[in-house]
Amino acid sequence: MNTVRVVRLATWLLIAVLAGATGYVIWQAETRPTTTSTVTDAAAIGGPFTLTDTTGARVTEARFAGRPHAIFFGYTHCPDVCPTTLGEMSVMLADMGAEASKLDVYFVTVDPERDTAASMKDYLSAFSDRIVGLTGTEAEVADMVAAYRVYRRKVPAPDGGADYTMDHTAAVYLFDAAGSFKGTISYGEKQEDALAKLKRLAAG
Repeated sequence: MNTVRVVRLATWLLIAVLAGATGYVIWQAETRPTTTSTVTDAAAIGGPFTLTDTTGARVTEARFAGRPHAIFFGYTHCPDVCPTTLGEMSVMLADMGAEASKLDVYFVTVDPERDTAASMKDYLSAFSDRIVGLTGTEAEVADMVAAYRVYRRKVPAPDGGADYTMDHTAAVYLFDAAGSFKGTISYGEKQEDALAKLKRLAAG
């Protein structure tokens, strides 16, 4: 990563830490339901979808064929989980070196109302350039969220204003080159364990 990207990444991680100390984030943590869950039917994870990447190109499930891939569902206005996860993924991809070229990583929005292709491109410029952003219409995103059994819920601001946050599944989904679900990287998982999972996935 170049110097500008490193600085922006460090800034995002600092923002995530500071956000965790604010009353607003505390309110979220106290009122929102737990977003972690146990997957009991791996075969049911995934399915057809059509979204748009940050270049404006249309993307379907065919993009995943023949390539190990990791998918994280989040949104660009996320105060803590998303910048932290994307920052950690960026560090791990850098640590993987040449191995990272064997693995595709996607950031799929759960907030298409605000996350356009352009805004996602700008947001992701702070992280590894190996992370591809995907967005779409509400209906398109809803279809993929349902196919991948992702939890998401719009949460109004506590002051009753127009702003809002999104509750969402916080794990990174892992798939092999055949498209089989291979597990997750949990939010807050030890980085050495998460890195080992990515390396195994890339190795096939």
